[in-house]
Amino acid sequence: MFDLFVKVVDGDKQLTTAGTITLWVLLGLILVIATMCVQKKGSKEIGTKQLVFCGIAMALALVTSYIEVFSFPFGGSVTLFSMLFVCMIGYFYGARVSIPVAIAYGLLQLVIKPYIYHPVQVLFDYPIAFGALGLSGFFSKSKHGLVKGYIIGIIGRWIFASVSGVVFFADYAWEGWNPIPYSLAYNGAYIFTEGIVTIIILSLPAVAKAIGQIKKMANEQNHSVMLNKQS
Repeated sequence: MFDLFVKVVDGDKQLTTAGTITLWVLLGLILVIATMCVQKKGSKEIGTKQLVFCGIAMALALVTSYIEVFSFPFGGSVTLFSMLFVCMIGYFYGARVSIPVAIAYGLLQLVIKPYIYHPVQVLFDYPIAFGALGLSGFFSKSKHGLVKGYIIGIIGRWIFASVSGVVFFADYAWEGWNPIPYSLAYNGAYIFTEGIVTIIILSLPAVAKAIGQIKKMANEQNHSVMLNKQS
C-alpha cells in the first residue's frame, strides 16, 4: 500500500503522483474543516476571512522555510521565523483552528520537501511534529499569548521530532552518544536556535504592537457581526 504513494528514485524515497495528489486533497479538506470548526451558522463571511488569513500565514511559513540560515545533514534547519507564522494562527483563532491548520502545513512540507524513511516516521516528522505548533492556540486569550503559545508549540515539535529520531535515526547518533540524548540535542539545536531568536524579536514592543493590530484585523469582522446581531 505504501508503494502506491512512495517510489524510490536514485536510492531516495519520493512521493508518487498519487501520493502528491492525495496529500493536496487532504490539505484542502483539513483547511476547510479548520474553518468550519469556528464558523457559526449564517456567518460564511467569517469563515472566508479566517481561511484567507490561515492561507496567508501558511504561505509565509512555507516561503520563509526556504530561507535557511543553517541546514542540518539529516533534516531540520534554522529558518527565517517559519514556525512563528504557523503559531500566529493559534494566536489569532485558537486551538480548534490552529491544530488542523498546523497539521495541514505539515502535509504541505511533506509535499514540497519530503524526507521519507518509513510510514510512521513520516507521520511523526510531518503532520504530528508540525501539528504540535498548533498547540499555540491554547494561549490565544492569555497575556503574552503569542510568546507562550510559540514556546509550547516548538517544544511539542521538538518532542515528536526527537521521538522519530530515536526510533528511526538511531544509527546516525554521534559516536559515543546514546540515541535519546543525541536526538534531543540534534533536534533541539535547530528548533530552539530559531525559537530563541524569534522570541527576542517578539519581545520588541514595536513587533508586539504590530502583531496585536494584525490580530484585531483578523477578528474584526467577528466583532462587527456580533454587534449587528445584538442591534
